[in-house]
Amino acid sequence: MANIHSFESLAALDGKGLRYAVFFTGCPLRCVYCHNPDTWHKSSTDMSADELFRKIKRYKPYFKNGGGVTFSGGEPLLNAEFINEISPMLKAEGIGYCLDTSGSVELTDAVKTALDNSDMIILDIKFADKENYEKYTLGDFSMPLEIAKYCTAKGKTLWLRTVVVPGINDSADDMKKYAAYVKENGISFEKYELLAFHTMGFFKYEQLGIENKLKNTPALSKHRLDELQKILDGELNVTA
Repeated sequence: MANIHSFESLAALDGKGLRYAVFFTGCPLRCVYCHNPDTWHKSSTDMSADELFRKIKRYKPYFKNGGGVTFSGGEPLLNAEFINEISPMLKAEGIGYCLDTSGSVELTDAVKTALDNSDMIILDIKFADKENYEKYTLGDFSMPLEIAKYCTAKGKTLWLRTVVVPGINDSADDMKKYAAYVKENGISFEKYELLAFHTMGFFKYEQLGIENKLKNTPALSKHRLDELQKILDGELNVTA
């Protein structure tokens, strides 16, 4: 059984092609800029692998151009054993899956199997240095790097993402640090995409009675996001 927060049908931004996104509850991190704090704790929806498979299978006709399922969260790899249970069911139907992960888990055998069986991985590179990673996520800085190196060694299709927050990691120097982190650690990736911090999830903090440490932080403008993406692409020698 796994605890599910929500679903999104026909998602177009969570991997290649049209996808069915499954959001698990539970996350080991407490990112100050999290827009889904409602996924931190369990919901009332528990599902077996067979129940979830039957739900996913209904959307198979839409999985074209590399589409499939995206397991997200929360942190999906907290449910690695569950994903490994449903994986052969999906494979028998020709349905592939993507893992949208922060990499904030130990690289156990179950996690390795979940990574191995995936079509692709979207890895959130939150910070390029230990001090800021620990300060703003309360997590273990070494874990995402282990996941990234494992995916690279296995030749997995890897997309990298970073949320850019005004006043925290929105400078040209920050982009250079992210690029150096990727290059110095030999991380092989297909795409590195920056995402803009937004305030649309602020109401959730109020509803849940959770302190919003960034309540006075504005959303990042698209113009600034585009500027920073160009800087990052230039540092990584990425061409359009």
